[in-house]
Amino acid sequence: MTKAKGSLDKNLSNVIDDLAQTPVNSHQAQQLNQDANDRRQDALNHDQPTDLHHQRS
Repeated sequence: MTKAKGSLDKNLSNVIDDLAQTPVNSHQAQQLNQDANDRRQDALNHDQPTDLHHQRS
C-alpha cells in the first residue's frame, strides 16, 4: 500500500463537508438531497452532459 502524501483523502473530506451542513428546514433538506441526487446522476451520465439550452428534439 502507498501512503497518503500528508493530506486527507479528497473524497472523504468532501463527505465530511456535506455531513457538516445541517438543514434549517424541510425545504433546505430537500434541496441538499436533490443536490446529492443530481451529482449522482451526473456521475452516471458522465459521457452525456446535460445541456438544458440545446436539448435534442
